[in-house]
Amino acid sequence: MAASVWKGHLTFGLVTIPVRLFSAARSETISFNLLHKDDHSRIRQVTYCQKEDKPIARTETVKGYEYEKDRYVVIEDEEIKKVAPKTARVMEILEFVKAADVDPIYLESSYYVAPDEGGEKAYALLFTALKDSGYYGLAKVAMHNREHIIVLRPGAKGILSHTMYYQDEIRQVDEFRTDTDLVKEKELAMAKMLISSLEAEFEPQKYHDEYRANLQRMIEAKIEGKNVVETPTEHVAPVIDIMEALKKSLADKRKPAAIAAEPAQTSAPVAKKRVRKSQAG
Repeated sequence: MAASVWKGHLTFGLVTIPVRLFSAARSETISFNLLHKDDHSRIRQVTYCQKEDKPIARTETVKGYEYEKDRYVVIEDEEIKKVAPKTARVMEILEFVKAADVDPIYLESSYYVAPDEGGEKAYALLFTALKDSGYYGLAKVAMHNREHIIVLRPGAKGILSHTMYYQDEIRQVDEFRTDTDLVKEKELAMAKMLISSLEAEFEPQKYHDEYRANLQRMIEAKIEGKNVVETPTEHVAPVIDIMEALKKSLADKRKPAAIAAEPAQTSAPVAKKRVRKSQAG
């Protein structure tokens, strides 16, 4: 059974729903350990006291906040619990906003919101109301030593939630801008045609982390004593003529369909043999 990251009550007006939050996603990556270069022994990170110039056990450490240079006030875990707001146990829906108005840049971590014992009916009511109305709920909740604004939205099976960045956490980058006056009508029409030619259903299961897969194959090859095969690199040339690049992109997308539709010709098998021969060589 999955471990919940938060347990409490979701309040919807005077309706109270016991709920649990479960992490909905996590990044998968290949991790490496630090080894001593000479003998490949594992390097162990040590908690070190600078003043006494010696390593110490983690049991001898406490939390401290630096309020002046090299001056700290010690904070105990029990003191942190005492100042936790009511949102540490109660997730209060503050308002409802149109789903289309929520910019995804504000969304941080994703969680499943599941009903706890006795909250199934009220949970189903809120889920259905969100799905039918086209609105998201904005709630306030405290977890992981900070208070979050959380977005509640209907998913395929239930309510999903996303912690939200605060406005002052969204970076303003001067280079992030667009001059739409540079766009020509013909180029725009061609770009839309290219988008249409690449149109597909959203199927996230068909995408995979090739970098991670290459790393895994490289590790397995080294374990077996085999040579590491370098991944071929692709040279990307700068676009000189946008219109010409768009035309060639569309032509490349249309080629397979055009070949399939044409009747068999004597030149087609020759071309295919050349491809196979070049690949084999």
